[in-house]
Amino acid sequence: MMKRAEVKETNNPCPVINTLECKACERCVLACPAKALSIGTELNERGYRYVVYAGSGCTGCGSCYYTCPEPNALEVHIPQTEKKEND
Repeated sequence: MMKRAEVKETNNPCPVINTLECKACERCVLACPAKALSIGTELNERGYRYVVYAGSGCTGCGSCYYTCPEPNALEVHIPQTEKKEND
């Protein structure tokens, strides 16, 4: 069973952290140029602290995703925009 942070409807990119897979290695925290991630104080079911998102500041660059060694611990939600055609 995976426990993921809820993705709120937003027009901005944001990281989605799977708290059960995160082992608080801090690679994503250090890689984030916007400093939008930090290590939380709570422990997951495996006894690790996990990364938390500040709630704003994510640019969607993917640096956190690409540096994370755990394949299912983190992804970046990028909102899709619909293209409107001019008649």
